[in-house]
Amino acid sequence: MLGQISKPKPVNLLIGVLTSIPEILREIDKTLEEYFGPIDLKSDILPFHFTDYYTGEMGKGIQRQFYSFEKLILPDEIAAIKVQTNALEEFVASLKQYAMKRPVNIDPGYINESRLILVSTKDFSHRIYLRDGIYAEVTLNYRRGRYESFPWTFPDYQSPDYQNFFLLVRELYVKKLKKRNHILWKRP
Repeated sequence: MLGQISKPKPVNLLIGVLTSIPEILREIDKTLEEYFGPIDLKSDILPFHFTDYYTGEMGKGIQRQFYSFEKLILPDEIAAIKVQTNALEEFVASLKQYAMKRPVNIDPGYINESRLILVSTKDFSHRIYLRDGIYAEVTLNYRRGRYESFPWTFPDYQSPDYQNFFLLVRELYVKKLKKRNHILWKRP
């Protein structure tokens, strides 16, 4: 039997912000809300001590905070969202207010019932090309009430603090889907 083409379910936008500058974490949520609508869930500020990869560009004392958004997105919007967050990163760097080369790293992705997807400008064997120079990967798989990692899953995304927050986002997402009157984000 021929497979039926169907529209995908909307997904829950998730953005992780990485910085060593506390004031950026205090201010970035306003900007993210201007771009993507109201934030419905925000993680605690989490220490980022899993790698020194970003220290040269971002300095020491890097922290991360995650944001979930009230409006759901269609999965194919994630590439455009990554382009927007990259432009926002470049804008903050161009202000030259901070001593480091890269004051902020903004990582969008999404959560649905079965997985957490992250997007990147970097191609690797486990990533697929979307468009506009953006690649996607399944970072975590949801199974039997918890998230499972893969060999390529970043160590921080395997941590209990991160995964507990992702479980809260997933629970909120499932509630949004059940309402059936969820609001979809529209690209400006």
